[in-house]
Parts: sequence; structure tokens; C-alpha cells
Amino acid sequence: MTPLQNAARTALESCLALRPGESLLVITDEPLRRIAYAFWEEGRILGAESMLLEMAPRRAHGDEPPELVVEAMKAADVVVCPTSKSLTHTAARRTACAEGTRVATLPGVTEEMMVRTLTTDYEAIADRTQRVASALDAAAEAHLTSPAGTDIRLAIRTMDAIASTGLIRNPGEFGNLPSGEAYLSPDEGSAEGTFVVDGSMAGIGVVKTPIRFEVSKGFVTRISGGAEARKLKGLLDPYGRKAMNVAELGVGTNDAAKISGDLLEDEKVAGTAHIALGNNISMGGTCDVPLHLDGLIRRPTLTLDGKVILEQGQLKI
Repeated sequence: MTPLQNAARTALESCLALRPGESLLVITDEPLRRIAYAFWEEGRILGAESMLLEMAPRRAHGDEPPELVVEAMKAADVVVCPTSKSLTHTAARRTACAEGTRVATLPGVTEEMMVRTLTTDYEAIADRTQRVASALDAAAEAHLTSPAGTDIRLAIRTMDAIASTGLIRNPGEFGNLPSGEAYLSPDEGSAEGTFVVDGSMAGIGVVKTPIRFEVSKGFVTRISGGAEARKLKGLLDPYGRKAMNVAELGVGTNDAAKISGDLLEDEKVAGTAHIALGNNISMGGTCDVPLHLDGLIRRPTLTLDGKVILEQGQLKI
């Protein structure tokens, strides 16, 4: 068995609890075809009714798949999505989960990332993630700062925190693989201040020149920095004001993850924080736009109702 096959097998057995006789649907596009085939093959070996469906790459993270894919997702017991653009924040994923499908999304995953992060101790990651999610749920306000200049306050009274533990074992559950983050959507219209992305940015990769976001009443009002900031504005502008919605506050909890330029992994790095723009429907919000872009913040300090839970990148709970 190759390292890639071992990682796929571990994910199906440990994270998704795939059982013989269940239906497994692997959805992919051309850039991730090799990884998808490993999941399909290992699912077949494990005794599942394993199927592989390839579509054309989507335009952006959060863009909906074709209707044929939507219907297939609803019919499967388990869906695994190694795709170049994320299907996490889509109506297709939400509809499938409502039908009881267990869904794992792996946008932009690489073979090296899979081998390194999908064979780690997800029980320990789950415990750490649940503790952070519980702290977010218990608080009314979050205050996030960082050495690069982040200083933003967000009300977090309304929406429940989500513990993305990597354990997707029950009907209707979903999450990223690799996983390890606790996140929520802040109260809409509440975010005020500035955040500075100095780690990596979805659609950009590792950031060379920090990108500065000025926020008022829950929306980004100004983006500044270098060429990467200008490129990001080009990605956001076609979607209008909704793309500027402060959609998510998250904390990474996976100690096997490292910053690579791929937000699938980067946002899981233990001790980092991220803020996302765009769609928050999947987290209980009302901003429906086919775009969800995360920005990673290094060495953050996160205070919840005056209690420090993350200090200079070190978890305190």
C-alpha cells in the first residue's frame, strides 16, 4: 500500500467510519483526479459500493456543482470531495447533509498534505477542538489582535460554534479533511476594527505583503497592501457587497498542520486564527453569495468576554 492509499484508507475508516455495503461517492475534477481515485479504490476494498464522479472545475470556492452531482450527493451514504474549489459552503452540500449524507470536503488537497495530516491522532484533535468551540459558544464578544496590526471586535451571541473535528461518523455530519478548527459566524453587522492577513489567503496563497482589511458594521470597507491585495480585490469585486461580509471567525487546532499556502490546511494550523469573507449560510447566517475566502492570521491573541484563550499563537485552554 502506498502512503497515499494508506492516508485515504485511514480517512475512510477512522474519520468517516465507512462500513461495508454503504454507498461511497467520490466527487472530483481533473487536478485532483489521482487523489480521488485513491479514495475510490480504498472504498471499494473496504466493501463499499464505491463510485467516482468527475466534473469540470468550478469557478470559485462556494460555486455550486452541476445538478447531476447534487442529486448523486443526496443519494449516497458518504461523499468525499477532493476538488480544486471548495464545495463546503454550497447548497449542494447542505442539501445532501439534510438527507443524512456524511460529507467530507478536501478542496485543493495535495498528496503530501494527505499523507502528513490524515494519519494523525484525530481523537486528540477532536478534544482540543471541542474545548475551543465550547469557549466560543459561551462568550458574547470576541476581541482578536495580532502583532501585524489586527484589532477587531465581533459579537458572537447569535450563531453556534462548529467543532470541525475530522470525525464525520453520524448521518448528516460534514467537515473538511484534514480538519481541526473551531469556528462560527459572528453576529451579522457586528464586526468593527481591522484585521491583517499575514499568513495566507484563499485565492492567493502564502502572503508576502500583509493584506489589511478595514471593517465597519460587519463589512470590509477597504482592502490595502501590495499586489496580492489588488489581486484579492479583483476576486471579490464581481460579487458585490455581499462578498465583503465578515462571515467567519475560526481557530486552528491541528498540530500536524503547517502553513503551506493552501487554506484547507492553513486554517487548521494549531494556534492560528482566520477570518473569512462572503458566504455564511452554512454557519447559520443569511449572506448567500457563491464565494467564501479565508485569511490566516499569525500569532493571534483571542480574548472571549475578557478571558484570553489564545495568546500570541498559544492555546490557553
